[in-house]
Order: sequence, then structure tokens, then C-alpha cells
Amino acid sequence: MSKDKTFETQFRRRQQGKTDYTKRLALVRSKKVRIVVRKTNSQIIAQAVKYDPVGDQTLATATSKELTKYNFYGTNNTPSAYLTGYLLGKKLNGKVKEAMSDIGRRSPSHGSVVFACLKGIVDAGINLPLSKEAIPSQDRLSGKALDNYAKENTEKFSQYTKAGITPGEIEKAFEKAKAEIEKVKA
Repeated sequence: MSKDKTFETQFRRRQQGKTDYTKRLALVRSKKVRIVVRKTNSQIIAQAVKYDPVGDQTLATATSKELTKYNFYGTNNTPSAYLTGYLLGKKLNGKVKEAMSDIGRRSPSHGSVVFACLKGIVDAGINLPLSKEAIPSQDRLSGKALDNYAKENTEKFSQYTKAGITPGEIEKAFEKAKAEIEKVKA
């Protein structure tokens, strides 16, 4: 009879594919605030989380669904990711100066909405290490590329037309929303 283990059961969140404990341990040991960015099928969620031995503390949260307060109606595209990050950065202004990004188990893909969100946080004044190659182009961040696509495919942009934003005006709506978010105080 063998005395060695042949199989070791993993933690539940690792089994579900939700947590990479090796990466999490490295982030926790840095003792910096983690900027957690998650993309779901319907929205983008950004949180500032501080480690505490009792349990992580969420300092601030911003979701792309909150952007409707600022008259921007995209919830899952590059401009909405940028604005979500910008909103979180404004909510953290004065509370956090330096942070680390935590994109979870998602593979980092340059130009993705996750990096657009992180760019918004950096632009709001939070010091966050971020490679320039990873950030989407300015045309994608501001919605100009989305405008060009919307002009050709108007039927796919019904949520914007219901909100009174015609294809071709997404960049203007982005600029107005960014100006409104600029006024947010921590």
C-alpha cells in the first residue's frame, strides 16, 4: 500500500477557475492597493481593494452601468471601459496614490477593454504601472473608431439611438461624459 498522496484537491475557487492563488499572493505581498478589473458579458466592473487579514476591503467600486448617470450608454466596449476606470480613479482621488493592477485569470491581451479601464484610472491621477503598448489607441478610447463602425452598422447600435445618441455622435457623448466625471469628488 502506498503512503504518498496521488491526488491533492485544490481550493474551491481554483477548481472553478476563478482565483490564481500564486498570482494573488504576489499581489497581496506588495502591500499596495489592487485595482481589480473584470469584464462580464454585460458590463465592466472596476474595484480598488486593500488586503486585510480578516478579509479584503473594497475602497471604491465603479461599473459601466453607472455611466448612464453621465449620459453615456455603452456598457461593454472600449470607451465605456475607459470611462469606468476614469470614474473609479476620480472616486479614489486623494485616498490612493499608488496601486497594482489585478486582471485575474484573464490572459492579458494588448488593446483590450481591461487595459482601457486601467488607462482611465491612470488618467484620473492614480500611479499604476502600465505599458504603453498594452493601451488601446486614442481613437478606440475616445469612441472615434466605434463611431465609424456605427455609421456602417446602425442596426447594431439601438441602445444608443434609444438614448438619443445617433451613430456618429458617440465620441461627443464620450467627451461630455468625461467632462461630467471630471467633477466627481472622492
